[in-house]
Amino acid sequence: MKTVFTYLKGDRVIWVITIMLCLVSILVVYSSTGTLAYKQAGGNTFYYLSKQLLFVGISLLTVFITHRINYKALYTLSKYLYYASIPLLIYTLVRGVSINEAARWITLPGGFSFQTSDLAKLALMMYLATQISLKQPDIKDFKKGFVPLLIPIGLTCMLILPANFSTAALIFVSSMVLLYIGRVRIKHLSLLAGVGVVGIGIFILVALNMPDSGRVGTWKRRIENFVSKDGENFQADQAKIAVATGGMFGKGPGQSVQRNILPHPYSDFIFAIIIEEYGLITGIFIMSLYLILLFRSVALIKKCPTTFPAFLVAGMVILIVLQAFAHIGVNTGVFPVTGQTLPMISMGGTSMIINGIQIGIILSVSKEILKQSSANAPSVQTTNETDNEVEDEGNVTDKIID
Repeated sequence: MKTVFTYLKGDRVIWVITIMLCLVSILVVYSSTGTLAYKQAGGNTFYYLSKQLLFVGISLLTVFITHRINYKALYTLSKYLYYASIPLLIYTLVRGVSINEAARWITLPGGFSFQTSDLAKLALMMYLATQISLKQPDIKDFKKGFVPLLIPIGLTCMLILPANFSTAALIFVSSMVLLYIGRVRIKHLSLLAGVGVVGIGIFILVALNMPDSGRVGTWKRRIENFVSKDGENFQADQAKIAVATGGMFGKGPGQSVQRNILPHPYSDFIFAIIIEEYGLITGIFIMSLYLILLFRSVALIKKCPTTFPAFLVAGMVILIVLQAFAHIGVNTGVFPVTGQTLPMISMGGTSMIINGIQIGIILSVSKEILKQSSANAPSVQTTNETDNEVEDEGNVTDKIID
């Protein structure tokens, strides 16, 4: 174990959480892709297993490479990454590959598809972390500190919204939380939230009164089905059946029935399949992993010596945890049906890689904090010191770490 962690730097608990989520991903994706393999791979169930193993391997490699980079290099990189994400989003809207009447992907050389909104939300949160840190002296000022932060948020959300409402909403909420952590005035955030609520209200009213076609038709049906208790919502109903029939301990690995009925059980509804096969206990365990990741990240934020790494970690963990609980909420009937995947578990190439970068950034900051703590730690005292002296030394260490 010591040999492994000589190469894996940073918070060991976060490393363990990451590896555990990847192991769950391999098990559940293999189980939930049986029908897909029958339809598209000639019944070869190992096709999607090998594909997911590749995704998981690339994701873990991404975590490893990213966590070895000094987070300070991301201060400059974030700006260029964000600037690159905007034309990619525009290109996706105009020339992107459409699935379910939504242009979300672009095709890369070799036939690989890439979901640009995943890159855009990563780039935006990194850029916001940089700008919030830079504008701390003026962060309370509406024109100097607040308005400049709204431009990248609004631009990114507007470019994603036509094809992916749920992702745009997730980015907006994540940005709001990061702005709050960044000490933006509550009244400014309240104004922004009010504008957002009014905008969503207008959007819903327009959607409900427009012809039932395209993405508008999809949004309209989802809104109506969620609001109406008598509405027929096939996906949500099948997910509830999976959760209800799973019970406390589940039906057992590979015994899911709803995987053959639910659309996208390997991505959008993978949490329901987890509960059906492994039970409510495992579902609670998965939720606990994300909460522990949040807790460890908050503890890391408190130890950051400057604002940039603190906001950077906050942005990364907010994206992961909010997306995880949005997915869980959809699978349990708390939220309307969306296309949000379960981070580090759902099948997918782009999402796994981006999630790997996010966790790698958190570990990169953790690695540097641990290195600084070790460098600043007092030398070991001799055994003839009094208990009071040892206690004082502990207090000094706490002050250095905090």
